[in-house]
Amino acid sequence: MKRRRLVAPTAVAPEPAPPALSPALRVLIGLAAAVVVLAGMFFAREVIGPLALGAVIVIICHPLRHPLEKRGWPRWAATTAVIVVAYLILAALAAMLIYAGAQFAKLVGDVYSDLQASVRDLTGWLQSVGLGSEVTEATAAILKPANVLSFVSSLSGSVLAVLTAFFFVLAYVIFMAADGSRYARAEASFGPAARPAIARFHTFNAGVRRYYIVNATFGAIVAIVDGLALWALDVPAPIVWAILAFVTNFVPNIGFVLGLLPPAMLAFVVGGWPLMLIVIAIYIVVNVTLQVLVQPKFVSDAVNLSLTLSFFSVIFWTFVIGPLGAILSIPLTLLVRALVLEGDPGARWLRWLSGDADAAVNPA
Repeated sequence: MKRRRLVAPTAVAPEPAPPALSPALRVLIGLAAAVVVLAGMFFAREVIGPLALGAVIVIICHPLRHPLEKRGWPRWAATTAVIVVAYLILAALAAMLIYAGAQFAKLVGDVYSDLQASVRDLTGWLQSVGLGSEVTEATAAILKPANVLSFVSSLSGSVLAVLTAFFFVLAYVIFMAADGSRYARAEASFGPAARPAIARFHTFNAGVRRYYIVNATFGAIVAIVDGLALWALDVPAPIVWAILAFVTNFVPNIGFVLGLLPPAMLAFVVGGWPLMLIVIAIYIVVNVTLQVLVQPKFVSDAVNLSLTLSFFSVIFWTFVIGPLGAILSIPLTLLVRALVLEGDPGARWLRWLSGDADAAVNPA
């Protein structure tokens, strides 16, 4: 019988580990990925904007389910209550926008001839004080009735687009409210390993709610004061401008300017320079004091964002997803920080730089 020779197994050399990426290369890859994601959001903004709005509405209404479930309500009933409250909020917002838009369009038609006369008087005065033709033409172009009517038409188109998106939001709210009930059981399903992620999103949700509570409070104060002042000055449609002041208060830092321009222009048409200057003075005293000097501090403390980042967020998210980005800028920035920075122990410096004061105390 032929013996077999036993051959010792040859040692297999381990495969060399892939070379580690340099920090600079990792940064470049991260920036490239961010550009791709933002480009996708830009081209899908008609879907992402309503989706983000629906998520914010559900986040605001979600705490309603907790006392209902403690009282013995089944989950489906608590979810239905959240959906109903969310729909009521959306209906109130839609009603305000429709009313303000319709009144504004009617108002422009009513004062069209007065606006033409005011533009002629203004351009004549500018020429009499020696200003160049370029300044005169630029001012006339801004107040030109045809341009104002074009703006009203574009505004009507924007309102129509918002109403179209509104129906998407209605569907999103149903799905997100139902999922909100399921996500509440994540820790029971996955154990302690899920706690860090759950804690981050609890912090995010609480920040979003605090932000809109602060904004709604200041917006209501500003709207009431502005509306009463315009009513006392006999500026037409004070309710419209009060609604505009309330809505634009949700646009950080620059909302004051957006809310001032239409009533100031109308005051100039119906009352000339003196009335326009009075309206501007009232808005400066009330809106600048509350919206520019006082409110940002409360917002910054509520959401732990720096004032600079809050201002930049408005410009950035408006560019990415359109007009809704101005209203959703702070929640979107908080979401990016929760996803990108708060889960990385090495990003404490960036979190602190964004305004998160807790990052310097809590290293997690």
